[in-house]
Parts: sequence; C-alpha cells; structure tokens
Amino acid sequence: MSRPLVTVFDTESAKASGSVSLPVVFTAPIRGDVVNQVHNLMSKNSRQAYGISRRAGMQTPAVSWGTGRAVARIPRVPGGGTRRSGQGAYGNMCRGGRMFTPNKVWRRWHRKISTNQRRYAVSSALAASAIPSLVMARGHRIDNVPEFPLVLSDSMNGVETTKAARAILNNCGAYDDVQKSADSRKVRAGSGKMRNRRYVQRRGPLVIYDVSEGLHKAFRNLPGVQLALVDNLNLLDLAPGGHLGRFCIWTKGAFEKLDSIFGTYDESATYKSGFNLPRAMMSNADLARIINSDEIQSVIKAPGGPSAVISKKRNPLTNSDVKIALNPYHAVVKERETKRNNMTKEARGKELTKKRKELNARSKKFAGQRKAFVAAASAEGAVSF
Repeated sequence: MSRPLVTVFDTESAKASGSVSLPVVFTAPIRGDVVNQVHNLMSKNSRQAYGISRRAGMQTPAVSWGTGRAVARIPRVPGGGTRRSGQGAYGNMCRGGRMFTPNKVWRRWHRKISTNQRRYAVSSALAASAIPSLVMARGHRIDNVPEFPLVLSDSMNGVETTKAARAILNNCGAYDDVQKSADSRKVRAGSGKMRNRRYVQRRGPLVIYDVSEGLHKAFRNLPGVQLALVDNLNLLDLAPGGHLGRFCIWTKGAFEKLDSIFGTYDESATYKSGFNLPRAMMSNADLARIINSDEIQSVIKAPGGPSAVISKKRNPLTNSDVKIALNPYHAVVKERETKRNNMTKEARGKELTKKRKELNARSKKFAGQRKAFVAAASAEGAVSF
C-alpha cells in the first residue's frame, strides 16, 4: 500500500527540498472525548496544596458564659481592660474565629492516569494537528501556510538568533499566527494580575524538533511560540485547554522519528513498551455508502409490508362517530338535535305551540278517564271483605 508523502520545505527559500512519508500516527482515530478527559486530569497534577493553619482562630482560652446573662452562649475571650475581652471566639461567625470546615492540605490533589490512555490522547492530538480545518477552528492563522503538516528541513536546528527564526516563520507563512498571539496579549481580568500572572495571551505555533543546535534559544523569545522535543511530546502542549488542532511546525528529523516513537499498525513502538497504535473501529466512516452498497443490499432482508397498526383510543364523549359505534341510537338523538338547532325562531314557536296543544288534549283525556273511573267505582258501593 502506497503511503502519502509530505513535502519538506527549505528554511531560507521556502521551496520544496524533498519529501518524507507521513507517519502512521497521523492516521490514528481522533477522539476528542479521550483528549479532553486526559487533559483535565493532567492539568490537576500541577496544583499546589493549600490550606489554613490548624490553629487559626483557636488561639485563645475562650469559654462560654453559659445562660443567665442574656447573651449568646458562644465562647468569649476572657480577661478585661481591652476591647477583645468578652468578644465571641472560635465560631465561624465571629470576628477572628476559625472558618467553617477548614481547607486541609491532604486533599486528593493528584489524579492517576492510565499510561496507554495518555498515549492514546497524544496520538489523537497529533492526528488532529494535521487537519487544517481543525487547526483553523482552534483559532490559528494558517492561510499562508503551504502544506499541512508543515515540515521544514533540518537546517532549522542550527538557527541561533530570534531574527533568523522570525525570517523562517515569515518564509513559511507561519508568522501570521505569531502576530495574532502578540496582538492578543492583555491584562488578566481577575485577581491573578496581582499574583505574578498579570498578562494572558493566545497560544501560537508549536515547534517540534529532535536535536537542538541553538534552536530553543532562537524561538523562545517569539510571542506565543513554544518548543517541544519529539521524544517528550506532552498533551498539554499539543491540545491546550483540551482543544484539538494545535499548529505544529516540524523539523524533518523529528517528523521521521514519529514512527519509531509511536509505532505503526505492523510494528509496535520502539520507545513505548506495550503500546500499539490505536486503530479506528471503522476503516470507512461513510455509513450511508456502506449500507447502500451492492454487497450489503444483496444479503439484507427485503422490506416487508406494514404491520398491524393499533389505532389510537378516541374519547366517545368528544367524538360522535365513536359514540354512535357504541350506541346506535345516538345517531337519532344527534339528528333530532341538529334539526332543532337548525329551525328558525318562528318554526320553533309553532312546534312548541303544537306540543302544548297535544299535551293539553292528553291531560283532558286522562282527566275524563279518571272521573269515569271514580263514578263507576262509586256506583258499585262499598267494598267489603
């Protein structure tokens, strides 16, 4: 299988002076979740323990006055003749008292990180540094950079002055990122400005080398530029803040050494015992293309007909058709109500008058029948048993 080649640029003319094979570590899966987790744990390992003195706020023989003096039962400073005597002590609500749940220096400051997990995160950060879209998304200015990853000739190892280093970055189009970092320098917003960290600025390029012949002294004065030895690559430098896509500038020797440091898919790493380069679960991440391929479509089951659909239960009190299905007589009632609602006022009055006449005639008929029954019963005389 042919491997892609990366152009090596000359430091003076910025022209192609050769090519090198792309190290396999740049094809490692990019796992932002692993990088973020490892970076979060590593950043905790540089903290200093802090806490208060165990005697703070408790260096007085204070005792409570007890009840009966119409004052709180907080311990009070003994003695007399000063303002301090009689004042509350010990409590966190008192002036000069101890704090509530004082900070202890034996808090668990350090976090253990799996070695292989840390190496996995470094591999992902390196792979992300070769993708221009991720580097630009992180905020680096790489519009004038000729190629990614950017590899310069080994003559850069012998650079000894900052002037020459600036000229090299100008030639390869990387000085825009340095200028962006210099322009971002500003006074910190918080209290850290009084604690020896007054200024903050954005990160610039990361220069990675294998042998320094004055290189580290030449580049260290450029704003935002950091240097790293290829044998000691650190996730805090490759993904500052836990964000992938650091702008890396490689020397040819450092770039060629990556295969021996991280290994390949055929050989294990030389300098990292027990480490195999992580491999992606899917060699082709285009899932739609895989599913729609002839090989997959020829063996999958054909789509079947629609399954039985359970209709949604409907409320018969608000749906007339459901109510008629339960009670067919409701159709007659509904028709009668519709007819009545559609009648005019005169027609409704005529119908009401007709019903009243029928009701009166029925009442007279029943009254005549009652009278006839009473007369017949009276004619028969008293009933005896």
